[in-house]
Amino acid sequence: MEKIKIYRTSNVFVPGGFPELTYNPRPEKKLEETLKETKDNLCKLVMVTGLTKSGKTVLTNSIYPQYESVWFNGGTFSSEDEFWSDIAEQLEIFSDTTISDNSEKTNQGEFNAGAGAQLVLFKFEGGAKYTHAVKKGKTTVRSRKGNPKTLALQELKRKKKPLIIDDFHYLPRDKQASIVRAVKALIFDGTPVIFIAIPHRRLDAVKVEREMTGRVKTINVPVWEKSELKLIPEIGFPLLNIKTNESIVNRFSNEAIGSPHLMQEFCRELCNLYNVKETTSEEFVIDKIDFKLLFSNIAENTGKVIFDKLVKGPRQRTDRVERKLANGNTTDIYGLVLFALADLKPGIEKIDYEVLRSKIREISAGNPPQAHEVSRVLDKISQIAASDESSTPVIDWEKEERILHVTDPFFAFYLRWGFEN
Repeated sequence: MEKIKIYRTSNVFVPGGFPELTYNPRPEKKLEETLKETKDNLCKLVMVTGLTKSGKTVLTNSIYPQYESVWFNGGTFSSEDEFWSDIAEQLEIFSDTTISDNSEKTNQGEFNAGAGAQLVLFKFEGGAKYTHAVKKGKTTVRSRKGNPKTLALQELKRKKKPLIIDDFHYLPRDKQASIVRAVKALIFDGTPVIFIAIPHRRLDAVKVEREMTGRVKTINVPVWEKSELKLIPEIGFPLLNIKTNESIVNRFSNEAIGSPHLMQEFCRELCNLYNVKETTSEEFVIDKIDFKLLFSNIAENTGKVIFDKLVKGPRQRTDRVERKLANGNTTDIYGLVLFALADLKPGIEKIDYEVLRSKIREISAGNPPQAHEVSRVLDKISQIAASDESSTPVIDWEKEERILHVTDPFFAFYLRWGFEN
């Protein structure tokens, strides 16, 4: 009898990471094939666009793995100096290397080499950076002097090493312009440069640097179809020796809002509910699920924090007037706007201002707020969303176009399943 291969659930369903065992390249979309072509001296800036958690990063990582490329996440951006220092660090640019005896005087005191190794990092004025590694009685000192931006660009050009900036849209607009200008020479020289962004921000690179017009190749990652989402559980559950009926897989695909990340979450949570940590020794049949419990658990763990932050609004405000809702509850204008949005139960989509205002009037028991009041609140909650630690704001209000974008499937999922209003 053939021995059953054991897989860990955490390796089969990998929300937020690279799901090697349940990765669906969607070959009919030719996304990987198109992205591979960018390695061949394309001489264009590549924009990989798609909705949040639609698989943009996973796709790019499959062609430009992090171990052979330079990756930077726009959500971690603090300053341009730190950006270029991070790139230089990944390129391991050091101009001098010296070896000394087994002890070293530093401003942290004296340390002696023992059986293990120590690693201490220091930063000094003037751009020099030192790394002290102590092992087997020796201290290796590596230093980098000079402007990290210049050094990083020179090394990227010399090695033609791909540069990938994930969540490019999250960078401040002025910093986007500076970085685009800096990498233009790399692009024209044939070094692959890939920016990953959400669709309605895909032209940011052109807007901040007009010379890039005609030199940008856009690869759009479309929303996942239900048949493509179904492939994840259809591959993954048999690896764990789990058998489910078709109705469960169908329900998952209907609720995933076109996001493979959410589908991975559904499958992982189902395994958690039944305490399946690895491949079962005997076939494990699951034919009934408490969907409300499963979906509520996921919503609570993914979208609640940011929703509560948006409902709370700015720390100081003078508009905490209680407003009555048609269901008998009361809230202020921030809660009213968010509850109206939740009542629309949106997917990942753009919502016209007047549609939202109509819903606000519908759920209000008293006089609804004026148009300018709603617009001001949308400004504020969009700013709060943009300042959140997540890499992409969950909503984005375009005041001039009077359109509200729901950009995050987890936030949209919370609006559907996270609470009763």
